[in-house]
Amino acid sequence: MSAHDGCLSLVKYLLFVFNLFFFVLGSLIFCFGIWILIDKTSFVSFVGLSFMPLQIWSKVLAISGILTMGLALLGCVGALKEFRCLLGLYFGTLLLLFATQITLGILISTQRVQLKKKVKDVVQKTIQNYRTHLEETAAEESWDYVQFQLRCCGWESPQDWFHIPSMRRNESEGDRVPCSCYNSSATNDSTVFDKISPQFSRLGSLARPRHNVEVCSVPANSYIYQQGCERNLSNWLTNNLISIVGICLGVGLLELSFMTLSIFLCRNLDHVYDRLARYR
Repeated sequence: MSAHDGCLSLVKYLLFVFNLFFFVLGSLIFCFGIWILIDKTSFVSFVGLSFMPLQIWSKVLAISGILTMGLALLGCVGALKEFRCLLGLYFGTLLLLFATQITLGILISTQRVQLKKKVKDVVQKTIQNYRTHLEETAAEESWDYVQFQLRCCGWESPQDWFHIPSMRRNESEGDRVPCSCYNSSATNDSTVFDKISPQFSRLGSLARPRHNVEVCSVPANSYIYQQGCERNLSNWLTNNLISIVGICLGVGLLELSFMTLSIFLCRNLDHVYDRLARYR
């Protein structure tokens, strides 16, 4: 076997092994998403997520797993069987993904002001329509989870929640905010938080859809987070910027490596076919 043939064999099996690994990874992601959908109750109580955001993320995981499995299967079969059409399709799909990621990165970096304004509009609309449509609560529950995890209240400040109709039980009540704004660490009485908002307690979420229970709210003058989520979200992005950029660069380099291996193997299959023809 010549050095060229040995190099082709090495590329072939490297491409196969790497894609086999990602096929298994995609299978695990898909199974994880399906498990969340099937076994909601135990998983909800474990992570403390409400039902609607959990359903959204489980579907995202399942779809991501299927796409990863499909792309990896193209690479595995194309490399092992030396099918040029599959290798070409694999290369084209990776190139499309890479171009999409570059485009998204450019758009995010150049349209940051417009993107920030769009996010603000979506959040303010979610706050204004909070629990007005009980059959559509995914956005509200997702925002509750953001407030709870980032330890913030409202977009700019807790005042974003003032005078929201769904927050008042009667006209005589003062300003109120959702229970996700409640700062349990500001008081030694941890049981208060568990009683007011069991869906965010340390024991996890209630094992039932949240729109079936009464809207949970607390007085705005109680122990609540005083900082808006805009600043906390900006701080989180700043603190994790290096990690986010590193992950994106790693994924991009991995895609470039796979594209290089696949196009190298695809372009050199003629040499393999000529060698087989001579043996015949």
